[in-house]
Parts: sequence; structure tokens; C-alpha cells
Amino acid sequence: MSQFSIRMRKNIIFIVIVLSTLVIKAQERIDTNSGISKDGSDKSYKSLRDRGEDDKKEKPPITDYKIITIKNDTTYVDTTLTIQKDYNFNYLRRDDFELQPIHNVGQSYNSLAKQEEKDHVLPLFGARARHFNFMEADDIKYYHVPTPLTELYFKTTFEQGQQLDAFFTVNTSPRLNLSVAYKGVRSLGKFQHALTSSGNFRATASYTTKNNRYKMRTHFVSQSLLNQENGGLSPQGLDEYLGRGESVGQESRFADRGSISVNYQDAENTLLGKRFYLNHQYDILKKTDSTAMGVSVGHIMDLTDKKFRFTQAKIAPNDLLGKAYVSEKLSDKVALEDFSNQVFIDVTNTWLGKLRIAAGSSNYNYGYNSILNKLDNSDNQINITNRIKGELYTIGGEYTNSYKGFQLFADGKNIISGDFTGNYFNAGAGYSLNEEYNIQAKISASSVAPNYNFLLYQSDYVNYNWQNNFSNTETQKLQINLNAKKIAQLQASYSTINKYTYFTKNTNEAIVPLQSSNTIDVLKVKLIQGIKLWKLGLDNTIMYQNVNGGDKIYNVPEVVTRNSLYFQDHWFKKNALYLQAGVTFKYYTSYKADAYDPVLAEFYVQNDQEIGEHPQFDIFFNGKVRQTRIYFKYENIGEAFRQNNEFSAPGYATRDAVLRFGIVWNFFL
Repeated sequence: MSQFSIRMRKNIIFIVIVLSTLVIKAQERIDTNSGISKDGSDKSYKSLRDRGEDDKKEKPPITDYKIITIKNDTTYVDTTLTIQKDYNFNYLRRDDFELQPIHNVGQSYNSLAKQEEKDHVLPLFGARARHFNFMEADDIKYYHVPTPLTELYFKTTFEQGQQLDAFFTVNTSPRLNLSVAYKGVRSLGKFQHALTSSGNFRATASYTTKNNRYKMRTHFVSQSLLNQENGGLSPQGLDEYLGRGESVGQESRFADRGSISVNYQDAENTLLGKRFYLNHQYDILKKTDSTAMGVSVGHIMDLTDKKFRFTQAKIAPNDLLGKAYVSEKLSDKVALEDFSNQVFIDVTNTWLGKLRIAAGSSNYNYGYNSILNKLDNSDNQINITNRIKGELYTIGGEYTNSYKGFQLFADGKNIISGDFTGNYFNAGAGYSLNEEYNIQAKISASSVAPNYNFLLYQSDYVNYNWQNNFSNTETQKLQINLNAKKIAQLQASYSTINKYTYFTKNTNEAIVPLQSSNTIDVLKVKLIQGIKLWKLGLDNTIMYQNVNGGDKIYNVPEVVTRNSLYFQDHWFKKNALYLQAGVTFKYYTSYKADAYDPVLAEFYVQNDQEIGEHPQFDIFFNGKVRQTRIYFKYENIGEAFRQNNEFSAPGYATRDAVLRFGIVWNFFL
């Protein structure tokens, strides 16, 4: 790990210690009047009408602690304890229902449903298996708080290490907010050479002038995501893990996963990223109660650097990764520099809604430091370039409007000049009867070039060198969402994909990028339902997928289900503890899951090994005391009573039974 990352961690830990000592008394002061509702929600703040002026300043309502996205969607700090909070209490800090984690924390995830990338017109950087925890510009939140706010997240990992996410924000004035946060994870893992070490540092600022005409939001992010790579279980390791062959009768020995053989123990890959982002605008004509029209101009700048490197001390044994140009100190490095600017004008009308017209440019530089000359299978000389670089120009727009429960929205972008072609378009409408019942329909279409690592790749391994001129992948999608809060939520989509691009192995067992000439149709339906009776709750999430035309290319399970049965109640004097305890069952039908390649940090299509049809049970015991949520979970408890022999990807084991603990603690100064 770099000296910068080490220094950053030390600084964040120091800040957390200082903040903790400052806020303990403030926490106790706020909690003096705390109370918890029957659903675990906070009533830590009395109505401002019942307070004097001094008390107002000390204890503002929790709804004043606002969290704002770059799209201006606003929520507030939520310290309740719900079943959804239990689902979100993980490495990603979001619901991972559609993901199957590889055995170590932060290693990667196999997809139970193909992950949809955010709208874009340029190719994406590769190493997508490392991007689950990579924070993009749209993932960064901004804040507005009446008093300083701190949140500490902690969770145990596997063997040596821990997860920590420390966050602090303050408004130095009602118009200027600053925040700083660091998310660090280190986990040794149960198997040999499977260490995860990652850090996500982010700092934000938002500012509004006194007359509210000028608004600015900016952030800086620095990220380092490292994983040791062991190539999965070796042939001998598979026998040891499954308890067959010479390993039969030695289950107790191989219960120590560190004694199971892996393919190699000298490789690692790292995804690095830095980004400076600025979004600001000025109101030329400010919309007021007496003015039906508002006009503003703005500018968005995004300067992003990404790097990915794979290193290995010696060439992989038994030609696992093929032949190499060097026998030791293998090192693959690729970088992307992307500098984007966008100017826009917003026109807002009371009756016609809000319209944005935007024009932008992107300067991109992806590649390597040398040109590669190689021989193909017919001994013909092939030259592989080292760079994909250029500049392009785009034009786009957005529109939103709402009237008496009806909503209309649309957005799109198109490349008008440059070496790439690409576009996307979304349009939809919705209707909200009230806060509990709404419906939304949306259509989408996009055409975008495959990711950069499909187009150009270089490596010290001979087979991992290519240059392609693939066509754009084209996708059309229809989506309908129905939400009846007290009954169920239904999300249904039908997608058509043309020229789908993927990695797979050829007849020589070499990883190659390919593009399908077939049309792939994907139907996806997800039902979310929660039932509460007395002090019991039942939460169900069921997903159904059907794929046509993507046989042996687009592999996903047909059915995925997660069901939680839990008990919740208040315990002890003055309802001091809000308790939530239960069991979660997760299951998905068998399917030929994608396999993982450590050189690319990508998943590739395989059609030999199936995983799934293996129920997983997690027992949880969660509690809330004042502003602190405490989580205990016995994960995959069924494996505690028998030898685990399941897989999360071909050659990679699932997690064994393990008891884990964690907390989320909010401080309000």
C-alpha cells in the first residue's frame, strides 16, 4: 500500500478519535429527551414550538440533517432500525440481493442479475469486477446540517482486519457545508493469499450565495482497491475442499481453509482512482412566487484518473494463464485520463416544468506505454497500438414536470463529433395517488462502444494481448414499477440487447473478448413484499429472470429469493433498547455462473460448472440504543453443521459459517 494511503488512514483515525471525544457529551445531551417509536424510529427531538430560542439551537429536528444527491434528490439522516438497514449493513453499504459474494470481504461479487451501468456515451474503464466498491461521481452525496454530524460504521471481517467508514460534516454557515469521509477495509480471508485492502477517501463542499443565485457543489475522491489473487482452488485444493480422493477422511484438517491448496500465491491486482468534480450554476432570472419563469446557466467539470495494475512474482504454474514474455516480475499497467466539461442552461416554468439543454466535450487518453509486436498462430506479424485517445463533443438535454400527482421526465445525450459514436435516451411518466401508491413507466435506448479493455489490452501474458474494432452494443428497455407501500412493490423490465460483448475462453483455453451477433431478450420481474403482524415481520424479495437468444452467453439464475422472518420489540426501562431478531433465507436456482479472471479483474462466460440450488440461512440479532445500531449476524449457519462444498464462482468457495459483529453510530453536536 502506498505511503499516501497509510498517512491518510492515520489522519482519519486521528480525526475520528478527536471527534469522538468532542461529541460524547453532545450525544448524551441529545439523548436526554430521546424516545423510540414502535417501528424503531427516532423521536429524539421535540417540536420546535415547545422550545425556547436557546433550545431550538441545541436540538433541531432530525429532518434538518439533509442528504442531497447531485440530481437534487433530498433525504435526511435516518437512524431507525429496519429490516432494510440489516440488508444494507455490508461491505458495499447497500442491498446486495442481486450479488453473490466471493469468499473474502471486498474480493468481488458474482452477479445473480447482470449489473446495469449508469448512462454513458464513452467506453468504460475495464476491471469491472473491482468496481463494485468504486465510488463514481453520482455516488457522492452532499449535506446540509444545522449542527456538526458524525457517523461511524464498523464491522468485523474474516481473520485479521476490519471494516471502518468514518464520516464527518459541518455547516460553517447556513450557506457553506464541508464533509470528509474515509472507508477502509482490510481482511486477510480464510484461504491462502486472499488479502483485501481498500481505501475510499472523499471530501465534499457545497456553497450558496446569500441571495441564492449562485450554487456550487464539488468533491475530491481518492480510491485504492487492492486484492491478492490466488487463482482459485487448485485441482488438489478442489479435492481437499470437496473431501474426495486422498483427502477423504481429512475433513477436520481442511476445516482450516488456510491449509487448502490454491493455484498460486504471488499475484495481486489494484484499482486506483482520483477524481476532482465541480458542478456550479448561476440564476440569471430567479424564479419567485411572483415570477413564473426561472433561467440559469451552469458548468460541470469532471477530471478522472484511473489506473489498474496486475503483478505477479513468477509466471503462473502449469500454463494456468498461458505463456508469458517474461518468466518473473510480471507487471501489467493500464491507465485512463478523462477530462470532461459540460455547459448547460436551465429554464424553469411553473406550468411547463424544467428543461435543461447541455453541450459538452470529453478528452480521453487510455492505454499503455509501449507498442506491442507479436506473431499470430500463422506466424504473421501483428502490431498492437498502445493508445486510444481523442476528443469528442456531445449535446443533450433533460426535462421534468409534475402536476397533481402526474410526473413526466426525459433525458438523453448524443455524440455529435469524435472517433466514437454513442447515445442514450430515457423517457417516462408516473402517477402518485399519495405517498403509498404510485406507478411509473419508462422506456430507454442506448448505443455505446464496449469497454476499453475489450478494444485494447496488453499484458506480459501472451494470450492477453488484443486490439479490436467492435460495433456499439445497442440496448432497448421497457420498465414498469408499481408501488403499493402497504401491500407490495413490483418492478418489471424487458430488455433487448444487440451486439452483446463478453469475455470467454477459446478452444486453446485462452481468455478472449467476443461480440455476439444474436439478439438477446431479457425479462426481469422483482417482487418486494413486507408483512407485519403483532411484533412479527415477514419480508420477501423474489426475482424471476428469463433469457432468450443468450444461451451460453448471458447466464443468470431463473429464480432468486430472499425471505426474512423476524421479531421486533422494545425492551428495558423507558424502551431503552429496540430489538430486532430473526432469520434470513436466501436461495437461487442453479445456473452456469461466470468465472473470474484475475489478470483482467473481469468475469468471463463458462458453460461447464453450475452453482446454486444451495439454501443459505443467516441468523441476526440487531438492537438500537439511542443513536446507535448494533448488529450481530451468524452468516451461513447451515455450514456450521456440515462440510461446506459450495461455490460462489467456478474454483472459488462460498463463505463458511461465521459470526460477525458491527455498529453504526451517529453523533449530533
